[in-house]
Amino acid sequence: MEQYVIKPWDTREGNVETPADWDLTVPPEVDAIAEQVIKEYDMSVKSRTLITSKPDKGGAIWRIETDKGPRSLKVLHRTPERSLFSVAFQEYVVKQGARVPALIPARNGSLYVEKGGKLWIVTDWIALQPATKVDLVGAQELCYGLGEFHRHSKGYVPPAGAKNSSRLYRWPNHYQKIAKKIGWMREVAKAYSEAPASKSILAVVDHYEQQAWAALEKLKASAYPKMIKMGEAHWGLVHQDYGWSNGQNGPGGLWVIDLDGVSYDLPFRDLRKLITSTMDDMGVWDVTWMRGMIEAYHKANPLDRESFEVLLNDMAVPNEFYKHLKEMFYDPEIFLSTEAEGILQRVLTGDKTKDAALAELAKDISKYQPGNYDQITEVVEPQRLASGIKEFIPGAVSTPATESLVEEPKDKKSTKIKVSKDKESKVKVSKDKDSKVKGSKDKESKVKEAASDKVAASLPTSQQKPVTREESQQKGAEAEQGGTTRRTRIAFSGNVPFTPSAPFATGEPRKLVRRSKKRGTSSAVSKNSSKKSSKLQSKVKISIEVKTKSPKAKPASQAEKNKKATVWTSKQQSRTDTSNKNKKVAKAAKLSRKLINNQLKKQRPKSKKTKGN
Repeated sequence: MEQYVIKPWDTREGNVETPADWDLTVPPEVDAIAEQVIKEYDMSVKSRTLITSKPDKGGAIWRIETDKGPRSLKVLHRTPERSLFSVAFQEYVVKQGARVPALIPARNGSLYVEKGGKLWIVTDWIALQPATKVDLVGAQELCYGLGEFHRHSKGYVPPAGAKNSSRLYRWPNHYQKIAKKIGWMREVAKAYSEAPASKSILAVVDHYEQQAWAALEKLKASAYPKMIKMGEAHWGLVHQDYGWSNGQNGPGGLWVIDLDGVSYDLPFRDLRKLITSTMDDMGVWDVTWMRGMIEAYHKANPLDRESFEVLLNDMAVPNEFYKHLKEMFYDPEIFLSTEAEGILQRVLTGDKTKDAALAELAKDISKYQPGNYDQITEVVEPQRLASGIKEFIPGAVSTPATESLVEEPKDKKSTKIKVSKDKESKVKVSKDKDSKVKGSKDKESKVKEAASDKVAASLPTSQQKPVTREESQQKGAEAEQGGTTRRTRIAFSGNVPFTPSAPFATGEPRKLVRRSKKRGTSSAVSKNSSKKSSKLQSKVKISIEVKTKSPKAKPASQAEKNKKATVWTSKQQSRTDTSNKNKKVAKAAKLSRKLINNQLKKQRPKSKKTKGN
């Protein structure tokens, strides 16, 4: 009999109402595995009570009454390799003196039991009380406990076999993602221009987008590139979900619980999230609270001047605007017609005091001593990243003014095009007038085919420029000359609701679309994707395929004669024969633009009256 593998057992989609007891149930198979796990420990269980579960992720926690006192039984919803990273960390910080529940070993001495494709852990049940939220004292307790936790996390190195989790090198990418998606909000609001909240969003979206790009530029000019050179172990780990529920008062002080999402990062990222979410809840940016929370943290885990500057810049990012309004990507028509306006007005009300509060807080810079980051000359890169990719190289991210649909080569003489699945091999297509094609005819045709396909399917990057009509025509002529079929994407500006990249959700399990590796198309990720989300994609992104007729293959003998007679690699030699083809491509592009404009006008949503309660 095959072992049952624990998976998410109940995901909520769209506007489906969530039952009151949604997070208080587990499948009988999971319940049976819990009983098997208990037998792996040296304890006698009298009763077991489900405290909460994560049906959309596949996790749960029980309180168990044993002959050795109350304990906690928890199934970690992440992969075993990722969970091993956090389990080993939990053991590490306990030994460092952190107030974190200690893991109880199983009979075989292991700190966890692996069953159902997940890791299970057991700890003592700690009696905890949430810190008060009504005054600054409670917030300072929370921040001081967070500083202690961060201080104890320094120096951790994951064991072999654990999947490393790090966000230390991803700050520029994160800022860039926020800026881009705020730009997508503009296109969604244009596509649904008749929705009640669209006009209000269009009135402020430019301001928030500029804030995000400005924060990215300031980050690159800050000490951040030097700070990350210190390496992951130097900075330690962040909780990522720290707040009043995961930081509570208990024996000896404030305890930190639920560590299964920890990751390497600059530690004050947790502090920034706590401050901005508190200001958002209060509806006003209160300098007294912000200063008090930072000072409490500083007492437990001292900040230097550079860290304080990066913290201030991180608070300047339009985090709350992005967090609340990104819901429009899931179901734009309903969200923009119901909740969006009220949420936006609440965010705008709070942000009226944001700039003045940050300016006042910046005056405290003299309280913090300068750090020393000049002794490191090379980046101390992580041994393993969760994604397996180096996330950030200082100076590698730039702020684009616009995005293009076809990638432009940096070097006019040569273009490097990725063709292999592992993204390692590159094909270099020479554009030098004096260069000649070497090798057999098969090799030449392969190079041309790869070049044509990849230029047409290349995705926009931050350093690209808009493609002009003349450049598109010339590329089309080159592709047609090689006897290939090309996919033409036409960029529009002005009154056409168009965006180079269709909006997509990044979180699980609500991720709707992803970028496909083939030809840059969008593909469905979740079976539960709503029809309205597909309707949104059709509004903001249209791809038209223009096929050019390939010349009929000539007999081999004739091809050999033609090859000896002329080498068609020089633009100078092929200019005369391709002039007529350029005109055909230009005509096709003009017709495509007209068709798209007509199609978009037909697809504009009609105003719908929403019924009130």
